[in-house]
Amino acid sequence: MLLSHRELGGTGQPPLILLHGMLGSSRNWQTAGKDLTSKYEVFALDMRNHGASGHAETMSYPEMMADVREWLDARGLRRVTLLGHSMGGKVGMLLACRHPDRVEQLFVVDIAPKNYFWPAHRANFAAMNGLNLTELSSRAEAELRLEGQVPSRGMRKFLTTNLERSPEGSWSWQINLPVLTAAISEMEKNPLGPAEQYAGPTLFVGGAKSPYIEAGDHAEILRHFPAARILTIADAGHSPHMEKREEFVATILAGANQ
Repeated sequence: MLLSHRELGGTGQPPLILLHGMLGSSRNWQTAGKDLTSKYEVFALDMRNHGASGHAETMSYPEMMADVREWLDARGLRRVTLLGHSMGGKVGMLLACRHPDRVEQLFVVDIAPKNYFWPAHRANFAAMNGLNLTELSSRAEAELRLEGQVPSRGMRKFLTTNLERSPEGSWSWQINLPVLTAAISEMEKNPLGPAEQYAGPTLFVGGAKSPYIEAGDHAEILRHFPAARILTIADAGHSPHMEKREEFVATILAGANQ
């Protein structure tokens, strides 16, 4: 599957590939990605079953890793820097460990190489699947209808960015919602085997208000990524690239090739 992508600028600089999280898309990286063009030529990908990329009947980390490799090969990019958030961070970890010759440097945003269980994700998917799209007149109405099941206003806005309207006025999910719903448990798993390692320069960036990277995870991170540094951005949650964008960008640029 050849993935859709956005080119955010920085022509002639070393290539940086941005990988979004579950239910996100390349759209999430437009602002922070452009900020990174001072040092990189930046490409933001849409993963399979997300954004403008094609839909597939299956969803696994090895498949997503293969999609990214196929995209790199099609662009003639032999060696790149990867920056992945959440689900995209797991894809980046797997690609770096299994194909270290393709990865110059790895940035992982607010995710660790471990298994997770996300009750909130299941509630969000249940709310999305329960939304009657035939009755919708706007995204704002969709947000209101999700309010009882999705308490966070920010999350409701994020979920409804995946709605698209046809020229005739009908609404549909741009994401492959049935396949993503079925893949929740698979997406929660650690994609790495016990012995898999990437020895190249690696930076894990977490949000201080997020539970996704805990102090107890540091040993496991260093076992798989022995050269890793682990930094935390104050007052940021799970999406520091959006919540504390300027500090996040400065952290990435300062960490380049260190």
